Parts: sequence; structure tokens; C-alpha cells
Amino acid sequence: MKTRIIECVPNFSEGRDPQKIKQITDAIESVKSISLLDVDPGEATNRTVVTFVGAPEDVVEAAFRGIKRAAELIDMRQHHGAHPRMGATDVCPLIPVAGVTLEECAELSRRLAQRVADELGIPTYCYEAAALRPERKNLAVCREGEYEALPVKMGSEEKGPDFGNRPYDDDAARTGATTIGARDFLIAVNFNLNTTSTRRANAIAFDVREKGRPMREGGKVTGKPVKDADGKTVMIPGTLKGTKAIGWFIDEYGIAQVSMNITDIAEVPLHVAFDEVCRKADARGVRVTGTEIVGLVPKRTLIEAGKYFLRKQHRSVGIPDDEIIRIAVKSMGLDELKPFDPREKVIEYMIEDSSTRKLIDLTARGLAEETASESPAPGGGSISAYMGALSAALATMVANLTAHKAAYDDRWEEFSAAAEEGQALMERMLHLVDEDTAAFNRIMDVFAMPKKTDAEKAARAEAMEAATLYATEVPLSTMETAFAIYPLLRKMADDGNQSSITDAGVGIIAARAAIRGAFLNVKINAAGLKDRSKAEALIARGAEIDKEAAMIEAELLAAIDEKIKA
Repeated sequence: MKTRIIECVPNFSEGRDPQKIKQITDAIESVKSISLLDVDPGEATNRTVVTFVGAPEDVVEAAFRGIKRAAELIDMRQHHGAHPRMGATDVCPLIPVAGVTLEECAELSRRLAQRVADELGIPTYCYEAAALRPERKNLAVCREGEYEALPVKMGSEEKGPDFGNRPYDDDAARTGATTIGARDFLIAVNFNLNTTSTRRANAIAFDVREKGRPMREGGKVTGKPVKDADGKTVMIPGTLKGTKAIGWFIDEYGIAQVSMNITDIAEVPLHVAFDEVCRKADARGVRVTGTEIVGLVPKRTLIEAGKYFLRKQHRSVGIPDDEIIRIAVKSMGLDELKPFDPREKVIEYMIEDSSTRKLIDLTARGLAEETASESPAPGGGSISAYMGALSAALATMVANLTAHKAAYDDRWEEFSAAAEEGQALMERMLHLVDEDTAAFNRIMDVFAMPKKTDAEKAARAEAMEAATLYATEVPLSTMETAFAIYPLLRKMADDGNQSSITDAGVGIIAARAAIRGAFLNVKINAAGLKDRSKAEALIARGAEIDKEAAMIEAELLAAIDEKIKA
């Protein structure tokens, strides 16, 4: 099952009272499943930036609770600070991290904005990807005139909030208005340079940032800025859209850096920014020596970067994520200034639920010993899925070995793609290892349900039927996934590195074992279903896969035997 994670970064108009800030973050953390990652108060701005992550629905609920508590604690009539602001909760963006699209976050934002207006009476604007009007994509447009302009804006069709629009009143005076939206993840990154010159770092920053630099008369650095008909400075755009950058000198490290915010990582991934800064630095006689990520990044950022650099080397990208991330770290020098630990920098790793013990996280010995214990699970279903995972792993290994072999240099992309397919199949099989045990545990949970009254007995019977059906469907999924490995195994046996042909052969045997073992579980679990038509359909599907797998195994192994005859 794909992990779904979003980030929320609300900005609250209180940065001086620790007790109020704590009450707001406590309200957020009252949604137990979310992870509070950072609380950053600013005294001069009188503003606190909070960062938390979790499943989409949980994050939205936590955001609502935080907005509600802020409205109870902060009186905007008394607020003063250096930062632009419009409400007790000034801005609240939802940001996709994993398994969620920006469009989904935009829809969640709109629902949250309407709920905040309807239930809390707080006027709300929608911005960025959630904007209901094109011009309101820009936060500055929504916040125009700040808090002080609300008496004029509210009630206006043109300037009023998207939700909760009404004439300005005492409630609005106290809470102000909130801007809720969705945006992509923002990456803050510094590129280290082999120079101490802030001027040169700035020049590189101006070369790449979207805003660029002022056009000057005569094309000379000393020339006056060129103005347009409206008297505005004409800018020469930089090469990277969705980026902001500046050059500075860091005393701590004794070097100059290009400091950049990548505001659109879909348009400009981190590795693209890195390469472009390297190119522009080189043109000015400067070299990028490393990269410093400020804050956290989504896992996909490092995976995309690692795969990019592997492809530049004509290397297979069908390798484990940890290895791909290591390539990204070394390629961009993320560990130049200090050690780079993905467990402390990657959002998904930071919020892993270590309290939930998974079979696939055990060592090979640990899984064998757990299976050998008195516990009835893991049992044959989980082990069948694990044999399927090993089958996919062997197919992937042969693909990677082939892609790396000199004789296959002109086909490395073909086998890299095969290795990626194998990795995906292996991950699906590994998921089914734990899913099969979870299905068994669901049946055990039903036995603990009460059965004193007729209603309780009916509920128990219904729950047992649902749990039994699920326990039948999971091993059938194991069969289908293991069967999907055969085309990859066939390709490796026919076209892959022939020195590894027996590895493909063992993969074929492992896939067959996974299918046969899972079919036994399909049949025994289906026997407990009351809905016999459904049970027979599941068994028939399993029998079809089992029969076809037997023929494919015999065919492939016969061909391998022919090839390895002395």
C-alpha cells in the first residue's frame, strides 16, 4: 500500500509568548498520528512557523485544531510585528510529500478553508494551487493591505474572502482572516563555492534565479539600470524558473555560497539546480564543491537525483533506495560540510512508525526464527510471499549484472528498466509478507468479539466473513504478483548475462513455490467463506494461475537445462 504523506506549515501571529505557542502546538499534536517536526518562533516578526506531517486527513484535522486554538488565544487588534500578516493564523499551506498530488492537496485546502469559515467564523482566502480566482494564486494579492485593510475588503465581491465573506464585525476584528492553500514542497539549499567572494557568488545567483538581474545601459556592470515605459527596472531573467537565490559569505565555513529556495521542485528538481549552478560557476572560473540542504526534503528529491546521476554514468537505476540515495549524496557533495544522515533529513524516514514491528525489517535469521516460534503467524502465506520477493530479487540481480557488463553497454537502458521493474515487483511481494500475517490477525481479532446477543452474533458473523474473504484475497494477490515475475525471469534467462542464467533458474523455482504455497492458502481460507459463489470464483482464479505457472516453469527450466549442459 502506497504511503500517503502531506506536510503543513501554518504561520501563527504569535512569536513572543511561549505558553500561547505551546497551547497551539498541543492542539495540533492532539491528533496523535501526526508528527510535529519543527516550531520556529520569531520575536521581531511576532510570528511562529510550525511544521508537521502525517496522513492527509489527519494533517487537515490537526491544522483545523491549530487554527481554532490560535483564534481563541490571539487577538489581532493587539498584534504588532515586522512580518506582513492578516490573521491569527496568517497562512496555512498543505504540501504533498509522498503518494499525494498537488491537486489533491488543493482540494483538501479548499475543504479546510470552508470548514474554518463555517465552523469557526474565520474569513478565509484560498491561494496558490487552491486559488479559486487566478489572481489569488499569489499570496500577496490575498493579503493586500494586511489586517488593517479587512474592514474595506470584507463584504466586497471583488476583494472579500472566498469563504465567510460578510461585513466586517467584531469577530473578524479579533481573528483577522486566514489564507489557506496548497503548494509544492520548497527546498532551501546552499551551494558551496571554492571562493570567498560574495560578489562572484551573487553573480552566479543572478545568473540562475528566475528574477535574474537588472538590465544595464551599455551592457556594463557600472551602467545605469534600464527602465521601461512605466519606470520599472527591466530585468534579464535567470535560467531556473521557480527559484530565488542570493550570494553570501559564511564565516563558519570560510566560503561563499549561492543560497537558493527552489519553490517549484516539479519544474526544477534539486539535481537540475545543482547542475545549472555548477555550469554557471564554471563559466565564471568558480567551482561548486558541495551542497548543503537546509531543513528537510522529500525522499523523492534524493531518489530522482540519484537516478539522474546513475543514468549519466550509464548505470542501472534498478537498485535499492539506500544505494540510490548514497549516489545522490556523493554526486552533489551533500556531506562536504558535515555528515549527511538521510534518517535526519528525509521526511519519510523521520516519521516512520518504529513502534510497528514488520516482518520484512527482520534479518534473514530473525525471520526464520520468528517463523519457527510457537506463534501461528507468520506462516505459509507470508513465507510464500517472501519466496516471491526472492524470485523478483534474483531477476533484478541478473538485470543489474547485465546492465553493468561491458558487452551490454549498448543495451544498459533496456536492462536498467528491467531492474526497475524487478525492484517494484520485489517491493510488492515484500508488502504481501506482512499483509498475509495482518490478514490472519484480523481473523484472530474477530474471535475476541462479543457474542452474547443476537446483534453481537450477527456483527461477529459479518466481521468473520469479511476477514475470511480478505485472508483469501491476500494470497491470491501473492499468486498474481509472483506470476507477474515470469516475463522478467524469461527475459533474463533468454537475453541476460548467461553467467547468471542459473540465478534466473532459481528465481523461476522460487516464483513457482510462491504460487503453489499461496494457492494452498487460497483454498483453505476460501473453505471458510459462507458466500460459496465468491469462494469458488477465487479458487478458480487461483487454479488458473497455478496451472499456467506449472507450464511456464517447466518450459523455462527445460530451456535453461539445455543451455548449461556440458
